[in-house]
Amino acid sequence: MRQILFAGAIGLFLTLIGTPLLIKLLARKGYGQFIRDDGPRGHHGKRGTPTMGGIAFILATLIAYALAKVITGEKPSVSGLLVLFLMAGMGLVGFLDDYIKIVKQRSLGLRAKAKMAGQLIVGIAFAVLALQFKDVRGNAPASTKLSFVQDFGWSIGPVLFVVWALFMILAMSNGVNLTDGLDGLATGASVMVFGAYTFIGLWQFQESCADAPSLTNPEACFEVRDPLDLAVVAAALMGACFGFLWWNTSPAKIFMGDTGSLALGGALAGLAICSRTEFLMALLGGLFVLITMSVVIQVGSFKMTGKRVFKMAPLQHHFELKGWSEVLVVVRFWIIQGMCVIIGLGLFYAGWAADK
Repeated sequence: MRQILFAGAIGLFLTLIGTPLLIKLLARKGYGQFIRDDGPRGHHGKRGTPTMGGIAFILATLIAYALAKVITGEKPSVSGLLVLFLMAGMGLVGFLDDYIKIVKQRSLGLRAKAKMAGQLIVGIAFAVLALQFKDVRGNAPASTKLSFVQDFGWSIGPVLFVVWALFMILAMSNGVNLTDGLDGLATGASVMVFGAYTFIGLWQFQESCADAPSLTNPEACFEVRDPLDLAVVAAALMGACFGFLWWNTSPAKIFMGDTGSLALGGALAGLAICSRTEFLMALLGGLFVLITMSVVIQVGSFKMTGKRVFKMAPLQHHFELKGWSEVLVVVRFWIIQGMCVIIGLGLFYAGWAADK
């Protein structure tokens, strides 16, 4: 429990004091955000706002996790390190994309094939490693079975697992990336999901099958390799994003860029895979799914009928063009995300209670 508190508090402190330093550095180098000319007119005034802010919470999370381990004298776990690897690796791909956009003055950043290749390399490495390093109970960080609140069904095998893990990683990374269109929207939504995973990891630790003899109902337990350390990682991310939100909320002094959105998406997917809550993630991260689906619907409708369903996609821009202020859209979308997290945690608890 102390690890969780230290990780969250240190992550929060580091981004609160570190982000303004990063803002000054990026502003001095002229690393400002490009704004699409076809987007809402109110966004044109944001051109030049420092971007690549994801650097702040990526570094803060890594440092917070490490310091929490040093302070408490606990050892890092394989599961925790793998999620951090996935976060940092995806963040590196996003950083290269942002860097090329800004420094090379190429609006699309990395070529599509190069960006996809980077994501695939990081994702495959994570998926393959997640099936290794079994503990004394035979549990690896990930399972080849699909999962909702726990594993279910037959094993899909290692090859299909890698494909499934890649789908989750790419889907969540792109989902956060699409959501990152308004000041604080993606950051605030991510804080809620990381808070949920802090709770889930702590609950799974308290009800771990490793301690089955001491539980009231040994059958209602969780076969997760390192649940407490996943909670530590989630708490570090929650604290780091919370501190970043202070500077990212409207009017934003800095944007997370692809550096941050790909990193957050990777971390979310990694936590879902390692905590055996893969399908539950679709609900816990409901806002990201909703916004991604709005783009899929818009593109699909235009290709099939030549007509658009929304005034603009992603969904948040549709409501801006309908006359909603940016802050109004963000707050209402946060409410939607909060409801998704509450329902998701309710189903998580209900699934455990049903087994009891």
